[in-house]
Amino acid sequence: MQYDVYGVGNALVDIQARISDATLEKLGYAKGIMTLVDEEAQQKVLGELDGAPLSQCAGGSAANTILGIADFGGKAAYAGKVGSDMLGEFDLADMRKLGVTIEVPPAAEGQTGTCVVLITDDAQRTMLTNLGVSATLSVEDINEEHIKQSKYVYVEGYLFTGETQKKAAYRAIELAKKHNVKVAFTVSDPFLINLFRDEFQQLIEGPVDLLFCNLEEARSLTGEHDAVDCAHVIHHHVPNLALTLGGDGSILMHEGKVIPIEGVETDAIDTTGAGDMYAAGILYGITNGLTWHQAGHLASHAAARIVSQLGARLKNPFTEDEIKELLS
Repeated sequence: MQYDVYGVGNALVDIQARISDATLEKLGYAKGIMTLVDEEAQQKVLGELDGAPLSQCAGGSAANTILGIADFGGKAAYAGKVGSDMLGEFDLADMRKLGVTIEVPPAAEGQTGTCVVLITDDAQRTMLTNLGVSATLSVEDINEEHIKQSKYVYVEGYLFTGETQKKAAYRAIELAKKHNVKVAFTVSDPFLINLFRDEFQQLIEGPVDLLFCNLEEARSLTGEHDAVDCAHVIHHHVPNLALTLGGDGSILMHEGKVIPIEGVETDAIDTTGAGDMYAAGILYGITNGLTWHQAGHLASHAAARIVSQLGARLKNPFTEDEIKELLS
């Protein structure tokens, strides 16, 4: 196989900023959740951040996971739409320099999507997403040959917020099943379950081989409260489950077994990308010969490292020796 994972998601440029609670209150957005905004609102927010420390990188949920897999030394391809503008060029160059294959032609018109991540002192991140042309990702942008040459297709739940992206997601899943490629799906955000509960349930009961979700999402999906009870209910429908529990680690379900994964103590300064990097560790591990427990161990350490820094990209990627030491 040419690729470990083929990712499908919204191609965005992440712009991270450290701000005070007072500034967040002034902007008027609910803390700790993702809000879709238009271009005008995004520009207004960026204007308010004048002078705040900013960092910028290629992003979007599935893109963060794909970049994480590449960082670990895995082989990955990605389908996401950017514009023919400076941010679009930056996004493509940023992904390709890590070895990610991305061959989706940029949109001729429109702006590259952005996600402004506002990080407060309590490490909470409030995300303001302007999808821009990422919302025009279509079935034509899904590369059958790349999927055929992959071990897993990884799809983000955020794609379900737009009709053309949703069709692209379903097309990728359809092609994966056609070529006996496994499908991983991340719920992405609790608010999406309320919007697309029936569709997500059909995916979980149908083509999805591996589901990623956090405890809040698992509770919403199952109506259960206890994490292990949630895991058992979901695992009844899906062959494999990765259920994250924040600082308390995670639960993996594989072949009917509960595999508890420890949390890793760290000083969290920014939770952006924690779930994405966790998914990268799991997907890299299971496509590169690690056991599920080893993959979970690597994923837990990767998530801890990402929350101890600013931004969703590892500033100090794991070396081959570090990975070996973690798994010994």
